[in-house]
Amino acid sequence: MKYDAKDLALAPQGKDRIEWAESTMPVLRMIRKRFEEEKPLDGVRIASCLHVTTETANLMRTLKAGGAEVCLCASNPLSTQDDVVASLVEDYGISVFAVRGADNDLYYSHINASLDIKPHITMDDGADLVSTLHKKRRDLLEHVIGGCEETTTGVIRLKSMEEHGVLEYPMVAVNDAMTKHFFDNRYGTGQSTIDGVLRATNVLLAGSRVVIFGYGWCGRGVAMRARGMGANVIVCEIEPVKALEAVMDGFTVMDAHEAVKIGDIFLTLTGNISVIRMEHFNAMKDGAIVANAGHFNVEIDIPELEKVATGKKRIRHELDQYTMPDGRKINLLGEGRLINLAAAEGHPASVMDMSFANQSLASEYIVKNAKILEKKVYSVPDEMDREIARLKLESIGCTIDTLTEKQVKYLSSWEEGT
Repeated sequence: MKYDAKDLALAPQGKDRIEWAESTMPVLRMIRKRFEEEKPLDGVRIASCLHVTTETANLMRTLKAGGAEVCLCASNPLSTQDDVVASLVEDYGISVFAVRGADNDLYYSHINASLDIKPHITMDDGADLVSTLHKKRRDLLEHVIGGCEETTTGVIRLKSMEEHGVLEYPMVAVNDAMTKHFFDNRYGTGQSTIDGVLRATNVLLAGSRVVIFGYGWCGRGVAMRARGMGANVIVCEIEPVKALEAVMDGFTVMDAHEAVKIGDIFLTLTGNISVIRMEHFNAMKDGAIVANAGHFNVEIDIPELEKVATGKKRIRHELDQYTMPDGRKINLLGEGRLINLAAAEGHPASVMDMSFANQSLASEYIVKNAKILEKKVYSVPDEMDREIARLKLESIGCTIDTLTEKQVKYLSSWEEGT
């Protein structure tokens, strides 16, 4: 078995943490039990480019239980948990290529190593695996029957590929499942982003001005949690409807040029490039804290900041302080990468339980429907989404009502009125 791990001696610690995460992932456990019996992925090779965390480890275990040969690499250099890598290799016999802090060359060498298994299915966080396959490893496309993508950023890239006619195999947009984006993005990102900021800084949120760039599901979640901790939340948006929603939710909305003058903490959650750039850095007050919760480290224009700053100093773990020409200090967290994984542990396992349930069932769906799926981006089937929600409710002891025959008839008819 091939792998690249920092230190296999970390395996015992990693195994304990993987098992701890598993204790709050009941839906994935149910799926794994069925997969062990039915082997729906028997003989299927799956290359995964995901955040290598305790939760992801349990996804890999589930796929392997279903009969798949899996190979995992990291989708972000600062999201890898080295003890988890060690345990996956030592305790579960899973091939992993991931080292925390990998540079760009090592990052892409790991992606290529994962692709070396000649995958039938790709599983992505951000679509770097798919992109590399289409650009550099096209000889492997003949083996691929489909793939899954779990991030907003990745789905945007894939839909662009489909639109331009270059997507070579069907993709399931796991990110678009309600049981993924509603819970993972809103509640998972909401909590874990705040967790990352606090671990990196130990600042008090109460009374501070927190500026949120982007009011999608992730932005909504972070805004909600920041307000819950006493922050005065300001939202910056480019979409009128989302901006209006933020106003109606009770947040202050203003354009970025005004917000940067008064904000204390700035968080980007847009999936776009150069959201915070030099014109904004120039207007920020001394001591401003800047962090990103989007998938790639492009939302904050770090090259421009590096170019202008007269000094840079590592103040705390995952906190770099830049000195501007006029003496002001700008504090960048997590090197501009995903703050919830760079400085903390990412989403709680109970949230990832539903996201990875989607990944598991989407893989099974691809295998079952490979012959009829076209080269396009598909949403997760509604029945799969509802089944995952049902399993989650069952696992926490909640019951819901069912329609009576009379109600079913009423909802399917047009004759009855007042």
